[in-house]
Amino acid sequence: QVRLVESGGGLVQAGGSLRLSCTASVSISRASPMAWYRQAPGKQRELVAGISVYGKPNYADSVKGRFTISRDYANNTLYLQMNSLKPEDTAAYYCMTSWGANVSWGQGTQVTVSS
Repeated sequence: QVRLVESGGGLVQAGGSLRLSCTASVSISRASPMAWYRQAPGKQRELVAGISVYGKPNYADSVKGRFTISRDYANNTLYLQMNSLKPEDTAAYYCMTSWGANVSWGQGTQVTVSS
C-alpha cells in the first residue's frame, strides 16, 4: 500500500499563491497516474489536476491558467502550484494515485482563501 502525505495548505488572501506537496512513502511507477482533488464543505470531491501515465497534465476548467501540476519522480513527490487564488478555491485538497485496481488517497490539506 502507498501512503501519501500532503502539505503546504494554509490561509491566503485572494490573489495569493500556495504550493502543495504530496510525498509518497514508496517509489511510484511512472505508469501510475497521480492527481489532485479537492472537496469543499457540502460539495462533492472534484478533480483539480492530474498527470497521466504519459506525463501529460490535465486541469479542471476552473483552474486552467492558474494552477500547475508537476511531478518529481526521483523524490516521489507531486506538486500543485496555485496562483491567483480565489475564495472559491477554498477546500480540502487531496492527492491520489492508482495502480491496477488499487487507489490510494492522502489525508488532505486545507486551503482557505479569504476575500
